[in-house]
Amino acid sequence: MSAQGLGIFALVLAALGIALLATLLCLRVVAAGKSARTLEQAMARTSSQAAAVKAAGTMAGGGSNGAANGAANGVAGGTLDTPTGARKRTGLAGMLDALGAKGVRWLDTPFGKLIVADEDRRLIEQCGYVDPRARGLYCMIRLASAFIVACLGMWYAFAHDMKLAIFGGAGLLLGFFIPKFFVQRRAHSRLESVADELPMLVDLLRLLQGVGLSLDQSLQVLINEFRLVLPVLAGEMEIAQRQFVTGRTREQSLQRMASIYENEDLRAVIRLLVQVDKHGGAVQEPLKQFGDRLRDVRRATLRERIGKLTVRMTGVMVVTLLPALLIVTAGPGLIAVLHSLSQIHR
Repeated sequence: MSAQGLGIFALVLAALGIALLATLLCLRVVAAGKSARTLEQAMARTSSQAAAVKAAGTMAGGGSNGAANGAANGVAGGTLDTPTGARKRTGLAGMLDALGAKGVRWLDTPFGKLIVADEDRRLIEQCGYVDPRARGLYCMIRLASAFIVACLGMWYAFAHDMKLAIFGGAGLLLGFFIPKFFVQRRAHSRLESVADELPMLVDLLRLLQGVGLSLDQSLQVLINEFRLVLPVLAGEMEIAQRQFVTGRTREQSLQRMASIYENEDLRAVIRLLVQVDKHGGAVQEPLKQFGDRLRDVRRATLRERIGKLTVRMTGVMVVTLLPALLIVTAGPGLIAVLHSLSQIHR
């Protein structure tokens, strides 16, 4: 058997081994999903029983004492602060959650830190994914993408009688960086959305504070009523509110948003909100001045973009419109001159 045949045989054996490992992994994931669904059903039954006990306690108390008894029963049953969206899903979504949970176990290892570096984790948070399972799923996606693209590269090299190692290595690197490219695009898009939504956020906060709402009420109204207007900032405020409810201070819950998004204006707004939450005071006038400054900066940015666009359009017009204009204006005269010269030569 030739060296090329031995190489092909080794690749086939490696592919079979990887397929076997993938099959075992899928079986483990399916088994974990079944056990998770069983546990979830048991927890749902326990939660429903605790909710019934809470309602009965509230009705029996007939006032604040009954409400306190119902709340105590709810805590004992584990129903408080239990988001409905945290239930484990089934099907493809459940499999993705299971893969993310598997990847979480690798994040703190040296291999996981190499695959999902600090820069990647920051990009994932900028994309709006704060769950550790998102980072674990990103780790698994990078590994799967690198393996698939490497296999495609070796298959192409084998079909065209080229070097397998070169195409396999190139495919491995390309597949490893493809997921990061998409994550970078999404993170960049969200950073631009934050800059665009910030003036609207400041104006809405000023209006809500002006009608007498507290800071918590204002943020909750932004989250519930203005999600279509502020899709990125409303989602980030919701995450901050959730962290605040679970025990973090206002400064800690908002500091994550200030550190992730590289926007000095957003950091200034968050510092103002933290100061108001700590010390109180009138916030309408500072927000008004800050909103006016943001609008002035945005106008200057738009003027700069328009100036750059004018320069680019000038180049486009010189390359495309000027030749067409010369053909339309000078073409008939040039044709007439050529026709006259041809008649003179005759």
